[in-house]
Amino acid sequence: MIVLALLFWAAVLVAIVAGVCWLVRHVRHGQRPSGDRALEALRGLYARGEISRDEFEMKRRDLIA
Repeated sequence: MIVLALLFWAAVLVAIVAGVCWLVRHVRHGQRPSGDRALEALRGLYARGEISRDEFEMKRRDLIA
């Protein structure tokens, strides 16, 4: 009976830690969802040759700052 109680509380603790890790990861990545999309769009413009390297670097610095 004690073993089952310990296993239960261990499972609860693991679930809490996993939940906190998941939240931290998603909050950290979710802080700038538009910035990530904007950076991808900027990379696309540069890859297609629509902007110069200097323009790309200047705008990239603005997005990641």
